[in-house]
Amino acid sequence: MTLALWRSHLAGTLHRNRSLPVSRYLQLATVRANGRPANRTVVFRGFLENTNQLKFITDIRSEKVEEINFYPWGEICWYFPKTREQFRIAGQLVLVVAEYPDADLCSSRRRAWQELSEAARSQFTWPHPGADKAPASAFDSAAPDAIEPLPNFCLLLLEPETVDLLELRGEPQNRSLYGRDGDGNWFVREVNP
Repeated sequence: MTLALWRSHLAGTLHRNRSLPVSRYLQLATVRANGRPANRTVVFRGFLENTNQLKFITDIRSEKVEEINFYPWGEICWYFPKTREQFRIAGQLVLVVAEYPDADLCSSRRRAWQELSEAARSQFTWPHPGADKAPASAFDSAAPDAIEPLPNFCLLLLEPETVDLLELRGEPQNRSLYGRDGDGNWFVREVNP
């Protein structure tokens, strides 16, 4: 697979903003079953090996999983304060669960689990997300296995279809729209901000 044109720009932006821990946080928008939007902050976990797919993680019990199962498309909005750049990346969302049929993606799910800190893995032992608040003792559990993911751990992938890059520096500002042609090849158009 050929890496998309926007990947090198995003890699450079991530590098230039690496001193800011917030540069790994972005907003993911999905659609609820009632047609209303849902938005939340997620943590960027890198790119799936040799692809353009962005990696995130989630708990299979979360509302976002229901939303993705209802309508498997989403958009992220990612603002980098140091370089004053905004990336809006839209595409199809893929939930890689324990029984996912693709062995390579199951291996990627396992690696994503192993790359987490013990504290992050422990969050997957907590009570059901969105349920009434449990007593504090329900959040105290033994650390889960560091090698094999818990069944409710899910690797979430975003397969980009469009990328809207806005560079807020300069007069005028720069805006680039990236998309795919009928053959799946990436192209870029420079447009007015």
